[in-house]
Amino acid sequence: MGNFYLDVIGKDPRFDSAARVSDPSLLEPTTRKLVESVISAAQQMGIAIMIYETYRSQDRQQELFNQGATKLRAVGVHHYGLACDIVRVVGGEPSWKGDFSFLGQLAQSSGLIWGGDWGAPDIKHSFVDSVHVQRCTVARQGDLFAGTWYPDDVYNPYDDAQQLFTAAMIPPARAEAIRGRPPAKNKRA
Repeated sequence: MGNFYLDVIGKDPRFDSAARVSDPSLLEPTTRKLVESVISAAQQMGIAIMIYETYRSQDRQQELFNQGATKLRAVGVHHYGLACDIVRVVGGEPSWKGDFSFLGQLAQSSGLIWGGDWGAPDIKHSFVDSVHVQRCTVARQGDLFAGTWYPDDVYNPYDDAQQLFTAAMIPPARAEAIRGRPPAKNKRA
């Protein structure tokens, strides 16, 4: 397969849907395996979690923005099958409450970037999304959005020299601007 985004997501009938999509088949295959390993590890720890959202269209992002559920008007890494939101299950229902630091530890050990520290725990982040994981560094997002880069099967964001350089050299306020994210807290977290 050439490019999961073009070959699978771009052809899916939900591409422009404003509905929430939690289908793991719309996660790029390596990303899907890593997310499944996070869920399995959490279950082994006795923590019930679920995939809440995988793919997100621009229409869905705009709807969430209009509702005040996010400060982000433009859809991000979710749109490319490289991110998902993972929430706790409480009484059979999704829950964003509680400490999600366990998700950060599991994500990092699986090779995913956690929205609680964006792969750079030593930088103070004004935008925290503690239920979000992705297989793309913040530094690579611009290339992803421009269509000039998409990760291959062996890509590991923690081995990405561009990410390491960016995390070490860019002040926190500038790092937020590179992410294209306003300095605000996620209302869903």
